[in-house]
Amino acid sequence: QEPSNKRVRPLARVTSLANLISPVRNGAVRRFGQTIQSFTLRSDSKSPGCAQKSCSRSAAPTPPKRRNSVLWSEMLDVNMKESLSTKEIKRQEAIYEMSRGEQDLIEDLKLARKAYHDPMLKLSIMSEEELTHIFGDLDSYIPLHEDLLASLGEATKPDGTVEQIGPILVKWLPRLHAYKGYCSNQLAAKALLDQKKQDRRVQDFLQRCLESPFSRKLDLWSFLDIPRSRLVKYPLLLKEILRHTPKDHPDIQILEEAISIIQGVLSDINLKKGESECQYYIDKLEYLDEKQKDPRIEGSKALLCHGELKNKNGHKLYVFLFQDILVLTRPVTRNERQAYQVYRQPIPVQELLLEDLQDGDVKMGGSFRGAFGNSDKAKNIFRVRFQDPSPGQSHTLQANDVFHKQQWVNCIRTA
Repeated sequence: QEPSNKRVRPLARVTSLANLISPVRNGAVRRFGQTIQSFTLRSDSKSPGCAQKSCSRSAAPTPPKRRNSVLWSEMLDVNMKESLSTKEIKRQEAIYEMSRGEQDLIEDLKLARKAYHDPMLKLSIMSEEELTHIFGDLDSYIPLHEDLLASLGEATKPDGTVEQIGPILVKWLPRLHAYKGYCSNQLAAKALLDQKKQDRRVQDFLQRCLESPFSRKLDLWSFLDIPRSRLVKYPLLLKEILRHTPKDHPDIQILEEAISIIQGVLSDINLKKGESECQYYIDKLEYLDEKQKDPRIEGSKALLCHGELKNKNGHKLYVFLFQDILVLTRPVTRNERQAYQVYRQPIPVQELLLEDLQDGDVKMGGSFRGAFGNSDKAKNIFRVRFQDPSPGQSHTLQANDVFHKQQWVNCIRTA
């Protein structure tokens, strides 16, 4: 009987900027159209070089992940505090938080170049082509955020307050469309970085960086993901400013317009990223038989969900639900790269029949049995098959738990 604390691999929802990197080790089934705000990326908790002798060195004390932050109100003198209402102080705090966040972002983007990209290029730890693929056009975003920071600085009065921020944001936010390419490439960039971590020179370099004070205990991917996590925060920051803005303030309507603009920008980025991720997986499919190839796979623009399931024999499958077709695959490694070998015949959603099975409805044999202790009654199972029984193809699939099973069932029903 396997231990109760065994880590299991969940499903993955895709096509939202908030849902990057695959396969995901923790989290729920990735489903199309999930809002960007709901995602928190889990950075690698284990150092890539931990198995190497670099771990035998005593690590230098490292500062905490969060920077020391000062509240806007803590910088005011007593007289100034007394002259402002509580609501206005909270409004200025929210504006200051946006400004401080831009400053931190600029510092981190510069750090990614100076501490990671340039040394690895100079030491030939990675080729220029590989670094370009992983880092993207990160430098081009620094002036973008410097412009916003400069505009906020110009709008700040000598007493430290900002009277109106709405017009600045309405003018600046559409420029965030520039992140479409960067976010669309993140899945492929993360895959290449993970592959390069197998190289001992890369492992050792990244481990040394992790142990250095400048990293704040953040790994390289955390720095590369900072732009995405910043995009996620803009709607929340704007809503916080709006919440503390008086009803008769000239910023009210303009802030509402700014929120609408950023939501539109993020929606466009999500769409572009979703198409990119969908193509990424299509390119990794391998076919054993020409009959398995279906134009509905190549023509897919959306990957509704994907993740690991087991079949009736206990074999691990990696299943993709594209917009019009369900594809079961077996994960394989080709030249240290992940690929997906198509298993049996893909099932178009128009021809698919879904059966939600109850625990114990099916007795699973083979290697499945060990997962259930002394019982041979399978849990968290469902069945997919062709509506026309003539192909004779049916798959009884098992999810990690009832939560992931329900997500798969809901996702297939929706499709």
